[in-house]
Order: sequence, then structure tokens, then C-alpha cells
Amino acid sequence: MAKKLIARVTHLEMTERSAVSVPTPIGIKLAIMRASDMPVHYYRYLYEQVGKPHHWAMRRNQSDAEIAATINAPTTEIHVLYADGSPAGFVELDLARMPEEAEILYFGLVPDFQGRGLGNFFLAEAIATAWSHGPQKVTIHTNSLDSPRALQLYQKMGFTPVGWSEEEVQSWD
Repeated sequence: MAKKLIARVTHLEMTERSAVSVPTPIGIKLAIMRASDMPVHYYRYLYEQVGKPHHWAMRRNQSDAEIAATINAPTTEIHVLYADGSPAGFVELDLARMPEEAEILYFGLVPDFQGRGLGNFFLAEAIATAWSHGPQKVTIHTNSLDSPRALQLYQKMGFTPVGWSEEEVQSWD
């Protein structure tokens, strides 16, 4: 039986475009592609690869129909980072509260691609994509089960903590 974990959630926002510039990493062929009509099995694969080490929970127990309705909704955008032809990470934008807010709901890299300088680059691209929709602010959240570098990276990129909460999640063991 999966054990329960307590995650301290930090809610962050950016109310103006960040001036942070991140160069494209060299030595690796990169592509970021927006996924339209993404198959549920591919979304589940990305979600598990990126989220399992951090015990992501929300989509884990949703049915295929629920996931399909969400990821293919007009208010959802998913962009996949490919490195040398392999999926290296993804970002999911929730645009349901536009024009007030664009939320970076999920963001992360597959473990095989962490530590190669791709996170800063991909996050900068995700933030630029969120701002391209013209929101008043861009939001993101992280928690104590995410990468220990996530909060620091988000702040470095221009996000400011605006609140905290706790949630109970089931471990992904």
C-alpha cells in the first residue's frame, strides 16, 4: 500500500515578463513541439517519467477519458522537449483563467536528461510561451517533493512566492 506524504507547496507568480535570457544549450539537437491531439498513452508516459520521482498525483488516478478531455481542451497547451530525437520533458499550460492568468501546471524533465543544462532553457521557453497568450500574470507552483532545485530555478527566472499550503499525496511506490 502506498504511503502518504505531506508536501509543502509554494505558489509563485510573475506579473511582468522576465528579462532573464537563457541561451540554447550546445552539443545536443533540441526541438520543442506543441502536441495537439496527444494520445493519452503518450501523455501518461511523459507524466510518469517526469512526475513519478516527485510523486505527482493529480492525473495518476484519472480515467483515460478524463485525461483526454483535459489535455485536448482548447484551454490546455502541451509542449514536448525533444533532445536528439527522444522526449526529454514536457510543459502543460492551463489557460482556463485567461486573460488574468496563464498557469504552468506541469513542467519537468525526464531523469535521463536532467543535469545537462536543459531545464533553464526549457523553462525560459515555457515562460515565453505562457506570456505569448497575453495574461496579466503567469503562475507556477512547486512543492517539497519536487526537485530541490525547482524553487531556486523558478525564482531565478523571475517568479515570486505569493503563498504556501500543504497537501497530502500518495507515494508512487
